[in-house]
Amino acid sequence: MSSASAQPQAVAPVLVVGAAISQTGAHAELAADYLKGLQLWREQMNESGGLLGRRVELRVLDDASRAVRARELYAELARDKSVHFLIGPYGSAAALLAASEAEGARRVMVNGAGPAAVVHSRPARYVFQAAVPYASYGSGVLSVAAAADMRRLFIVARDDAASLEMAEATRTAAANGFIPGEVERYRPATLDFAPQVAKARAAKADAWIAFGDVRDAAEMVKTFKRLDYAPALFFALGAAHPRFIALLGQDAEFSLGAVEFDPRLGDPARDFATAYAARWTVPPRLAAAEGYTAGAVLAAAVRSAGTLDQEKVRSALAGLELETPLGRYRVSPENGAQIGFKPTLVQIIKGRLDLGPPLLPYPQWNERALIK
Repeated sequence: MSSASAQPQAVAPVLVVGAAISQTGAHAELAADYLKGLQLWREQMNESGGLLGRRVELRVLDDASRAVRARELYAELARDKSVHFLIGPYGSAAALLAASEAEGARRVMVNGAGPAAVVHSRPARYVFQAAVPYASYGSGVLSVAAAADMRRLFIVARDDAASLEMAEATRTAAANGFIPGEVERYRPATLDFAPQVAKARAAKADAWIAFGDVRDAAEMVKTFKRLDYAPALFFALGAAHPRFIALLGQDAEFSLGAVEFDPRLGDPARDFATAYAARWTVPPRLAAAEGYTAGAVLAAAVRSAGTLDQEKVRSALAGLELETPLGRYRVSPENGAQIGFKPTLVQIIKGRLDLGPPLLPYPQWNERALIK
């Protein structure tokens, strides 16, 4: 053996990103997409030469879909000096506890899948949101209602934390220029929305704005048709779900919904969707885009800082503006909350989600023609 061949090979330096992501438990299916998006980002980074000349490695732990377990694991990751940066867990409850650990340890964490406002309800220096915040879900429909001079709103929400946060944020945003009324809550599994229709009629509402799941949205439309009721504008968050059309057929037409991610929403979204489908053989869902976006945001900040120093990367994240698959990343410097990402309004036209300007008003039931 020659002396040259006996020389030890140089080991490339690594940049370790730590995360606790549910691989078992209730969140495991969606969190698996989140992890795949993050893994795709890591592979692309390494194929392009790494980050600051370092090969990127992921250190992923399983929080078993338990927020308390996430806190323990992020405390462990924050203490580990071989871990350079953190990506947040899947879900707001886990993200809230993980954020507390990151802040206490002064370790940078990108909150990629914690959309609730509570995660960023306190001043923060090290935690930055790269998820679409619940508070932004009504922004698109309010813009359309304002342009159409539809001022009387009827806002309804399923009685769960996420739906109520979306509804209350929409009502707050509508305080100037609209007549929003109080948020009308309904129980999960509600099948008859006749009481709500009666209230909307009495209020002479121009726009019905609903936050809940896809079956709720479908049952609203069934009630509308049965009672021959058609508000001038009908928005339901669940209307953007593929099952909405399957549940209603042509009665789904002209309904408005909102999407957080769609491959048609610009080059970053399209390029990510193409790469993800090539890598995993299925199209990406929102959670996958969240994981990929979290990695992309972190990488952009590290490049901007030009160092692994926590304070300098923190400063870069606070001032960063970046086009991502979820839109333009931009955060509040006070608490790291996302203020750039906003869901895109869509309308069902001829059985497909249309991104163009919506057709208004929502037609009366006796004005509708069958689509051939």
